[in-house]
Amino acid sequence: MSRALLALLMVVSSAFAITASAAEDLSVRYLYVATPGVRNYLEYGGHGVLVFDMDAGHKFVRRIPTAGLDATGKPINVKGVCASTATNRLYVSTIKSLQCLDLVTEKLLWERDYEGGCDRMSIAPNGKVLYVPSFEKDHWHVVDGMTGDVLARIEPKSGAHNTVYGLDGKHVYLAGLKSPLLTIAQTADHTASGTVGPFTASIRPFTVNARQTLCFVCINDLLGFEVGDITTGAKLHRVEVAGYQKGPVKRHGCPSHGIGLTPDEKELWLCDAFNQRMHVFDATVMPPRQVASLKVRDEPGWITFSLDGKLAYPSTGDVYDVATRQIVTTLTDETGTAVQSEKMLEIDWRGDRPLRAGDQFGLGRK
Repeated sequence: MSRALLALLMVVSSAFAITASAAEDLSVRYLYVATPGVRNYLEYGGHGVLVFDMDAGHKFVRRIPTAGLDATGKPINVKGVCASTATNRLYVSTIKSLQCLDLVTEKLLWERDYEGGCDRMSIAPNGKVLYVPSFEKDHWHVVDGMTGDVLARIEPKSGAHNTVYGLDGKHVYLAGLKSPLLTIAQTADHTASGTVGPFTASIRPFTVNARQTLCFVCINDLLGFEVGDITTGAKLHRVEVAGYQKGPVKRHGCPSHGIGLTPDEKELWLCDAFNQRMHVFDATVMPPRQVASLKVRDEPGWITFSLDGKLAYPSTGDVYDVATRQIVTTLTDETGTAVQSEKMLEIDWRGDRPLRAGDQFGLGRK
């Protein structure tokens, strides 16, 4: 190859890279918020999936109509939300059914009822499979992401509740609110392959790090969390919030319901309903060390983060800057109503094509 031709190819390659980078920079980040996302309370944003422009001060963009109605036509509790940009699908679960919407057209593709109802599900990285817990019953359904057909069934008999798909797609973590054990399922054959724990009490919300070596779990009656070793199955640490006391809560029946890792895994954020606080822990040390306590506008019951880790989203609708730990805005709908939901995630777009999707859980991504 001549030097002239090689130089030309390098120029073309460089120009293509710059163009691709510029196009990537033109992507738009949206926050998708499923409602009613606090029980069936319509006063916190009504019914549907609310879309907010993350780069325009979280301005309300539109409301996507959804199904999920009871026999009288009233919206029922949304239990979970997840999405796949590999298949262009958005999923919303309620205590009764699982809905599948086309991300591009925003049309409902199907709604399926499952034996025992539904709870907070999770989706495979390739979008082909979902693990869908029954509503506090014995089992999880393994569901085809395109059709909604049941592929398999796993029965830990734990009071099925929360579900995390590992980022590598090889394992799924199943937590029931009637068991102190976190069940590990292997996706190669959709069977239970192990457990972590027992923890001191039944598991509520939890999260895992990217390498899937550690889990951080909320448990009943603890203002704080416990840490488990996924590799050995052992409970490692119990961490109690300092400087605050437990008290009666309006929902969920436990002091801390909601926990998440920042994507860089440097911090762990924990919900405190009675004191209306988010407690921040340094997760670079073990056990994690409490470093801040932040006020929110209502009782928090969940926490997730933007994909870049710069923004924190408690379920109260407060939007926090992670670095400064300051509230930068609060979510309001098209009527100016304060929006709250425990079911939200980020989806980034370039033009009419979805690029990447976040997760309703605050998962480590390091």
